[in-house]
Amino acid sequence: MNNWDEIRTAFNVARVGTVSGAAEVLGVHHATVIRHIDALEERLGVKLFQRHARGYTPTEAGDDLLRVAQATDDQFNQLAGRIKGRGNDVSGELVVTSLGGLSHLLVPVLANFQIAHPGLIVRYLTGDRLFRLEYGEAHVAIRAGSVPDQPDNVVQPFVSLQYTLFASKDYIDRHGKPTDQESYARHRFVGVDDANSRAPFARWMRENVPADRIVFRSGDVHAQRRAIIAGAGIGFMPKLEAVETGGLIQITEPKPEWSSPLWLVTHMDLHRTTKVQAFLSYLKERSKAWEVA
Repeated sequence: MNNWDEIRTAFNVARVGTVSGAAEVLGVHHATVIRHIDALEERLGVKLFQRHARGYTPTEAGDDLLRVAQATDDQFNQLAGRIKGRGNDVSGELVVTSLGGLSHLLVPVLANFQIAHPGLIVRYLTGDRLFRLEYGEAHVAIRAGSVPDQPDNVVQPFVSLQYTLFASKDYIDRHGKPTDQESYARHRFVGVDDANSRAPFARWMRENVPADRIVFRSGDVHAQRRAIIAGAGIGFMPKLEAVETGGLIQITEPKPEWSSPLWLVTHMDLHRTTKVQAFLSYLKERSKAWEVA
């Protein structure tokens, strides 16, 4: 592969989603974009995009190529910044990924960081799958659980979130507050929908609460938390979020095994870039307010 222009064109079509949008970004005619895509697909012998009325969607082969293109584009931008003496710029795209359950903490931080750096475009990706930093899918990942061990990544301990059981005041008014673990069998609970979930609090609920008492189940952590707030039952929430929400009653003290350690993960090729370091410093400073007594 020796034609970066074609790869760069494909990268921008995937990022923007349309030929006309990519042409505008690249400053070329839309016919040039189509010619580059057609030539690249012919050279590789695979379809990189599905064409449809709304634009272009990458195929599986396209996704593979474009992840490499993203990483390469980032590295070119770093090199250009060093050569041009613009190493202090915090601009372009910043891609951050985490579990969706952390969005209530991270979105305000990301929004304020973008406001402080108007030349920045923030992309916040959530989901259960691990976005691959080595393919340029993200600059910074915030991951939970055991220490991440993917090669070529820089891993830093971040914060540990305390989880425990909460119920709404409305629920307590209707059903009372459990007095001990034996009384849980007489109460109603909100839990995960995945019977094989390895989350510590999901395992605890399976082992200590009768299945027919878990009356509201969802795979969406935000739906679970809204159900607790709405009075559907007792369920696990981060202590910090419960305090910020207000109107919730803590059922029991947090247990060490329910805590969720978080890790900051970056790829070694991008870890020391100005943009990544600026965001990590900002995030660490803002996270000091997450401590709950």
